[in-house]
Amino acid sequence: MIELRSPLQAHIVHLLVQPGLAVQAGQVLLVLEAMKMEHEVLAPYSGVVKECFFAVGESVAQDEVVLVMERSSETPVPQRDAEIHRASDSAADPRAVRADLARVRARHAFTLDAQRPEAVAKRHALGLRTARENMADLCDPGSFSEYGALAVAAQSQRRSLDDLVRNTPADGMVCGTATINGAACVVMAYDATVLAGTQGMRNHQKTDRMLGLALQNQLPVVLFAEGGGGRPGDVDMPIVAGLHVATFASFARLNGQVPVVGITTGRCFAGNAALLGCCDVVIATRASNIGMGGPAMVEGGGLGVYKPEQIGPSDVQHANGVIDILVDDEVQAVAAAKHYLGFFTKDTAAEVNAPDAHSLRAVVPENRLRVYDTRAALHGVTDEGSVLELRTGFGVGIHTALARIGGRAVGVLANNPQHLGGAIDADAADKAARFMQLCNAHGVPLVSLVDTPGFMVGPDTEATAQVRHVSRMFVAAAHLRVPYLSVVLRKGYGLGAMAMTAGGFHAPLCTVAWPSAEFGAMGLEGAVRLGFKKELEAVAEGAARDALFAKLLAQQVENGSAMAMASSLEIDAVIDPADTRDWLLRGLAAGRVGELRGGAIDTW
Repeated sequence: MIELRSPLQAHIVHLLVQPGLAVQAGQVLLVLEAMKMEHEVLAPYSGVVKECFFAVGESVAQDEVVLVMERSSETPVPQRDAEIHRASDSAADPRAVRADLARVRARHAFTLDAQRPEAVAKRHALGLRTARENMADLCDPGSFSEYGALAVAAQSQRRSLDDLVRNTPADGMVCGTATINGAACVVMAYDATVLAGTQGMRNHQKTDRMLGLALQNQLPVVLFAEGGGGRPGDVDMPIVAGLHVATFASFARLNGQVPVVGITTGRCFAGNAALLGCCDVVIATRASNIGMGGPAMVEGGGLGVYKPEQIGPSDVQHANGVIDILVDDEVQAVAAAKHYLGFFTKDTAAEVNAPDAHSLRAVVPENRLRVYDTRAALHGVTDEGSVLELRTGFGVGIHTALARIGGRAVGVLANNPQHLGGAIDADAADKAARFMQLCNAHGVPLVSLVDTPGFMVGPDTEATAQVRHVSRMFVAAAHLRVPYLSVVLRKGYGLGAMAMTAGGFHAPLCTVAWPSAEFGAMGLEGAVRLGFKKELEAVAEGAARDALFAKLLAQQVENGSAMAMASSLEIDAVIDPADTRDWLLRGLAAGRVGELRGGAIDTW
């Protein structure tokens, strides 16, 4: 005889046998229920039931005998093996789709572009891609895990569920985790084909969820920000103004913690634009319009009637510094985002192609007054194809770019002698200071290529708040935790040169100069005119005075030469321009990135 005992404290909900009934090994004899879960008791042998001690509805204790059977086979079937056997029998075809799975799959299908051909066709007719097409291009193949795909707009009080499922998939926010260049990231895209990419209450909830994950796990974030801002039609939520949502504070909290990339095309207004403005870098297409208020808000404020294309067009926003990288289309925008993120997530040391070092010897003209392009030096010291310039339309007196040297990411600052002779104005100083903050926050060393006569001066310049703007460079440099390396290409004059060298020539990890470099507390021509005014005025105007001026200037040039500066230890070395890249590589190897001490990256 075999006694079958209860595996747990429970009560009997089904009794499937009675005395005298023949049973087969693995057959269900009774069903117990505990904690809202049903547990089957299976026959361990084939045989005959001899006696049952309980009825349906009665309770049994753990290990209490519930029935006795006489076995007719000698091979037992362990309870666990029997359960597995039954589960296999109940789903003989593992590829079969049960009704519950079929329902889920059908619902998910409505989130895909293929189910919305009209919306996709309208998008393509504008020469634009869908949110999911952009996501597919941005993320490494097969790496995207979508969060909140089954959400719909909170409008069930005014629209049917079928309507919402078909026309508001994912509530207009496609988001999840993925890898980009092999590194884990959070990716989010407002879907302009769903209620004009507006910010609904559920897509705010989805956004907040993703931003929390990004902060907790220190994941870079990419946001496709196209859309019209807040959505007033979400009537399911018991709210008045909706100004309590956490999205904007949560997004801003990522500043300085992880790289945050914003991409937009088409119309990006109000709340969408506010998030875009919080990003480290803004990548926009020429077809974009970016503004804190769209036409409706402008008209509602009594400020006039405008078309969307008249508000924040890309040429305006690129020139004023809102757009960091201006591209032709979304294909280029995604490529730029990948390029940008790669500086913070991907080591490319194995892919290095060094430029011809000797080309650097010809960058600076022998004529010390001749204008030239310092970007030739920028490209000459960095890995080929690695340079990504930022804010090219704004603050043109200083070039700022991310690049690589020997595969290592660096930020490069370079004065632009083609604008104001390289003098630093308010816009250039703002651009440089923010760039320092950006590189500092994400642990990227800085390289400065110096050719400046100093800060821009004059009544018109001071009217731009020059004093405050240019001083930002000193403050930003004083809080750097990353190595800073300076190379003086030609002019290293005054406070401007000090600002370009992290506050002073001995502040960087190294300050070196090319033989073409010249130094002074101010421009050498001005120093001669002011310092030798009496001597010059004592000589008659004309050739004689010009000759004296040239002689005095030559003396100043010699006294302020790179060789003289190195001899007095005011700079660390004078180098062959062809050795610049090697010098920087050795300096980068010697430098260390300190611990992040907090602080934000200015949005400006």
